Amino acid sequence: MLRFSRLPALLLAFALSWMALPPANAAQTQMVSVAVKTLNMRTGPGQRYETHWTVTRGYPFRVIGKKGDWLRVSDFEGDKAWVFRPMTNKTPHHVVKAQSANLRRAPGARSPVVKKAGYGDVLRTIERRGNWLKVQHEGGATGWVQRSFVWGW
Repeated sequence: MLRFSRLPALLLAFALSWMALPPANAAQTQMVSVAVKTLNMRTGPGQRYETHWTVTRGYPFRVIGKKGDWLRVSDFEGDKAWVFRPMTNKTPHHVVKAQSANLRRAPGARSPVVKKAGYGDVLRTIERRGNWLKVQHEGGATGWVQRSFVWGW
């Protein structure tokens, strides 16, 4: 009888500990950026595979797979390809996903615009403040952009 009286407590403890575990998809998303002037986006994990397209320094990717020194990546449009890991780094970048995004002097919709960034422009992340990111445009200008207009980390 004593054994059965502990069963509800054990079941409760198990349920609580199970619920405390993070969901399987809650693992930290791994991101990388292009560390070289131009990077080939390949159809497979190796130099013998065809190049789909190329991207330039700073372009961010989400890592979705690995094979040796090769990373399977996805970009902000959902395109997938393979890149050589040593040609990437962990410098945080974003890419403009809106047709246009205002870079502002300070984090706020009423702050003056210092530059307009276009679709696909790469922005280096300098600072995060709520829904705003301080970024440096690939052309050199620095300003604040709303997170909803960009993709990356």
